[in-house]
Amino acid sequence: MSRNKKAERIDIYARITDRIVAELEKGVRPWMQPWQSSDASSSVTRPLRHNGLPYSGMNVLLLWSEAVARGFSNPMWMTFRQALELGGRVRKGETGSVVVFASRFTRTETDTSGEEIDREIPFLKAYSVFNIAQIDGLPDHFYQRQAEPVRDPIARIEHADRFFANTGAVIRYGGDRAYFAPVTDHIQMPPFQTFRDAASYVATLSHELTHWTSAPHRVNRDLSRYAKDCSERAREELIAELGSCFLCADLGIAPELEPRPDHASYLGSWLKVLGCDKRAIFSAAAHAQRAVAFLHGLQPEAAEECEAA
Repeated sequence: MSRNKKAERIDIYARITDRIVAELEKGVRPWMQPWQSSDASSSVTRPLRHNGLPYSGMNVLLLWSEAVARGFSNPMWMTFRQALELGGRVRKGETGSVVVFASRFTRTETDTSGEEIDREIPFLKAYSVFNIAQIDGLPDHFYQRQAEPVRDPIARIEHADRFFANTGAVIRYGGDRAYFAPVTDHIQMPPFQTFRDAASYVATLSHELTHWTSAPHRVNRDLSRYAKDCSERAREELIAELGSCFLCADLGIAPELEPRPDHASYLGSWLKVLGCDKRAIFSAAAHAQRAVAFLHGLQPEAAEECEAA
């Protein structure tokens, strides 16, 4: 890889991390912004590609943040070329929003003994996408937001409860703290009636379920230093917070706007971690995505799709 390409890759990590750090320094959690906007009454969803498929990982955070900062309510995004292929045109003067593509390439190297070995090299590429609100001339269905039926609050709780039950996680209720206990492999939750509302309950349980996925027989995320190293603890809590946001969006539920007191204290630790490691937020988003994908994989419909395939 040339020096210029390597510098460009590092700059992408640094540029995006610096932007998130700037928000955190103002006391704003960028991944929570979509529910603090004037459009908070609209349905909660992940950002969508031009074909309706949702973005994942780091790109969810980037596009959520862009949507709020620029007042976009439509969740769909596409590249300049995709807009042209669909008969649309990006309006003059509009600027794109950055998303990233992570992949690997194989390079053959010679080791110290003179033998050739293949080594996988990760790389990150940035490119621009435009929100539907910046594009004219697309087919009508791109501009028509289909209104979701109004759901009974109890049905929303039942919908989430079914998802949680299908994971098979052992959830115990009692006390005034929510946590995952790795030794006994169970999640402890305060009684449902003690939560401010159903969304707060779902967000909290989603957070603890993300921790739950860390077990070796699940996604195998190392928590051995969680209790001893404040930096490792901050990284894991960031993963769980992002996982909760991703899962809540998938369930169509707006998560907690106000951080739990025990999580708000991590703000300084997150700033320290991100300041020392420009790739930490990318890693956290990838781990969160992997955890949520695992939880989705435990649902009956996922098993049915595998059998059909």
